[in-house]
Amino acid sequence: MTVPFKVDLTGKVAVVTGGGGVLGSYFAKALAECGAKVAIMDLNQEPADKVAAEINEAGGQAIGVAANVLDKEAIEKAREIIVKELGTVDILLNGAGGNNPKGSTDDEFYNEEEVKKNPELKTFFDLDPKGVGFVFDLNFLGTLLPSQVFAKDMIGKKGANIINVSSMNAYTPLTKIPAYSGAKAAISNFTQWCATYFAKTGVRVNAIAPGFLVTKQNEKLLFNDDGTPTARTGKILNSTPMGRFGEPEELIGAILYLASEEAASFVTGVVLPIDGGFSSYTGV
Repeated sequence: MTVPFKVDLTGKVAVVTGGGGVLGSYFAKALAECGAKVAIMDLNQEPADKVAAEINEAGGQAIGVAANVLDKEAIEKAREIIVKELGTVDILLNGAGGNNPKGSTDDEFYNEEEVKKNPELKTFFDLDPKGVGFVFDLNFLGTLLPSQVFAKDMIGKKGANIINVSSMNAYTPLTKIPAYSGAKAAISNFTQWCATYFAKTGVRVNAIAPGFLVTKQNEKLLFNDDGTPTARTGKILNSTPMGRFGEPEELIGAILYLASEEAASFVTGVVLPIDGGFSSYTGV
């Protein structure tokens, strides 16, 4: 891949959780392109190894490591491998996260008449507690636990920093996805909390808040089976001044800026929107 600009991350060790996914792989490749040695951490070994191989073939240095971000013991074991193979970590990018249909409603607004007509309609009252818990844990605990494990090695290291992935949902919740919106709001809050907590150690903590990109997780909400846009897509694009969805490549500049000590040494506790103007537009 071609990065929009280069920062010098030579000699730095970076961990990208969820690194085998679409966005995580972009983040990992960008960090490697700038000289970082990258550990691709994913729930499954195969996608992690695939991304690592692509980085190595392009002249970078990367390894794939399998670990569940909800299992602290597994993360500790992954850390041992990473330290042995690459060295202690300088940059942690918490990219693991996502939504689940069990934490989502079918309706945007509660309408008792509609519920009577369609008993199968999943409303707020039908949300599965386990599904909601899974979404919250995957996003929030899936950020907290890797931070606990890897931040210990960052204390006192020049240029050490953590980058989390929040969302536009953290600013204003979207309809239908209460669990995901709440979890991402927690990520933004946690980013600010950690930035304060680690401020005296030299470790910076920031986050990006992507706007709307088309991913496997939200594709069915945005497009019908025949490829035509759903009504939800129309609402999103009408509320995005730039009038389009974002591309994964458009997140890279913010990641590199926040990762760079030279560029962002006095930046901590920031949640940076990358949203095509969505957060600025009132609809009027």
